[in-house]
Amino acid sequence: MNVSNVFSGIQKQMPEEIIETIVQSHQIKIERIISRSHSTSEGEWYDQGRNEWVLILKGNAGLLFEGNDQTVIMKTGDYLNIPAHRKHRVEWTCPEGETIWLAVHY
Repeated sequence: MNVSNVFSGIQKQMPEEIIETIVQSHQIKIERIISRSHSTSEGEWYDQGRNEWVLILKGNAGLLFEGNDQTVIMKTGDYLNIPAHRKHRVEWTCPEGETIWLAVHY
């Protein structure tokens, strides 16, 4: 058994958002996502074929869901379940430090 830490190995310079698969099977995929001032490209939306449960372990972010005018603000400790095919985008993540997400796709 190998013990890992979700807060280890975080680079100081991140030109791109980092998405790492922690565990994956046919039924579930768990990812660590590290963002620093990253957002979804203008005009793009995530439209995922599976449900996604996300938890902010550190930092904060703003999510926008298609058809809504208000950004959903998430901060450390907040979690949200996003149903499959619910179009959404990341409007912003914390520019001062990293935002660390735990995403469970099921």
